[in-house]
Amino acid sequence: MQTIIILGPTGSGKTGVSIEIAKAIDGEIISADSRAIYRGMDIGTAKPTREEMQGVPHWGLDLVEPGERFTVADWKAYAKAKILDIKARNKVPIIVGGTGLYIDALIYDYQFKGPTGQKIGDVEQKTCSDRTGIKGDYLLVGIKWSTPELRARLNKRIVRMFTPKLYSETKKLVQKYGWENGAMKSNIYEYAWQYLQGELSLEAARQQCFYEDWHLAKRQITWFKRNDNIIWLPLDKVCPFVLKYIHNEQNC
Repeated sequence: MQTIIILGPTGSGKTGVSIEIAKAIDGEIISADSRAIYRGMDIGTAKPTREEMQGVPHWGLDLVEPGERFTVADWKAYAKAKILDIKARNKVPIIVGGTGLYIDALIYDYQFKGPTGQKIGDVEQKTCSDRTGIKGDYLLVGIKWSTPELRARLNKRIVRMFTPKLYSETKKLVQKYGWENGAMKSNIYEYAWQYLQGELSLEAARQQCFYEDWHLAKRQITWFKRNDNIIWLPLDKVCPFVLKYIHNEQNC
């Protein structure tokens, strides 16, 4: 049974299409998002709500408190264990996310120095084994958009996210963890907080957040483009492709 990996830049539609696929093939989703691991950071990290999950089990969310140490090696070990667990129950594992180093660590079986490896932002190339071929049975599907389309999607998402619920979440996080907590520097919280403090207008906060998301998306695209094993498809083609692929595999 293959493990399906749905990847792409932030705002590309990974969450929705992965849930659609999971419902069709009796799958369970493992998040590969380095920001979604934090408890209490829900709206600002665009985690799917219970309603949006539509009954599909999701793993890899809310693993640690903001600021708590959690390395790439930790995520790799967690994901490998979850894949085995899901397959043991005759379900299909679906890895979903945009954190390229998480995904590479899994599919290329990176080996990290030390007992738990280094933090996501500090990993050097020498800590990883060479990218010389996928170590396991994975189907990698990437979601592609034109530059204008992706920019428009990001802008619309940011407008939707700047709501009283986000402001409330931001206030609670600052109160509980403090502003110096590294996890709080996740882009949208920073600009939501500046808006709440009167340091930025709403429009300026949204604009700054858009720039951050757009730069993140470009970095993610650059990272994934190095991987020739990824099959790139428009969003509306991803689910039909995966379902046809699974059907053909089952009939072999």
